[in-house]
Amino acid sequence: MNYTEVCIEITPFSEETADLVVAHLSEMAFESFLTEGNLLKCYIRENEYSPEAVISLISEFKKADCVIKSSAKIIEHQNWNALWESNFTPIIVDDRCIIKASFHKDLPDAKYTIIIDPKMAFGTGHHQTTRLVIETLLEMDVKNKRVLDMGCGTGILAILGAKMGAATPLVAIDIDDIAVESAIENSIRNGLDGKINAIEGNAKLIMKSSFDIILANINRNIILSDIETYSNGLNSGGYLVLSGFYEDDSQLIISEANKFGLNPVFSRSLDSWAVIKMVKK
Repeated sequence: MNYTEVCIEITPFSEETADLVVAHLSEMAFESFLTEGNLLKCYIRENEYSPEAVISLISEFKKADCVIKSSAKIIEHQNWNALWESNFTPIIVDDRCIIKASFHKDLPDAKYTIIIDPKMAFGTGHHQTTRLVIETLLEMDVKNKRVLDMGCGTGILAILGAKMGAATPLVAIDIDDIAVESAIENSIRNGLDGKINAIEGNAKLIMKSSFDIILANINRNIILSDIETYSNGLNSGGYLVLSGFYEDDSQLIISEANKFGLNPVFSRSLDSWAVIKMVKK
């Protein structure tokens, strides 16, 4: 699957302005954002990209002391790996989890080492929301628990859950066939062949099973749309860990979750991105 890279030039550039633009673009299904110089680069599946929608959302952004311009291009599948390899550095989370590529050598030991080669799927641990969910998962008791990684991408969260002793096969779901393929390959790469069941599909698949822990690092709109399904798929006393949205959206998500018997246990943020851990009554 090809992706569209939307480059938004911000002059003069500031992280604060970039965050505000990202917040405006959250209405669309962008999956990843990165900054490079005075550019904000945004990635969305080619079939979900609408130039009219981007122009409309950016036009709503009013900031008198800067100029914002946008352009877009298609990122071919075969080009993504080279781009990723040239930019990917190892990640250490809480000195307990190292996320690295297969070509990284001579790294310190950690309790959990995860090897990720993402192909076109997003999720290397660099984004704040992935780090927030990893931190939250590291604090949880997942031993023999049934865990679902919803919107699994590369499978990084499912792999960590399996390494922490979750019941297997752990379930990972994504609507992107390349993400599912990537999750399967990464599970094998981490010695977890047969311990992660990666499935192509959406939240409707949850209705066929029940879980003790559901991890959903997606985006605000999908979470709001699917949170009832998440709740229905959780056992009583089970935990739902949500991320992929800004701290300013937390109360909106909590209010919606309350309607379906989900109560917040804690939340935290990193660079304005948030994670919320909830428990089902």
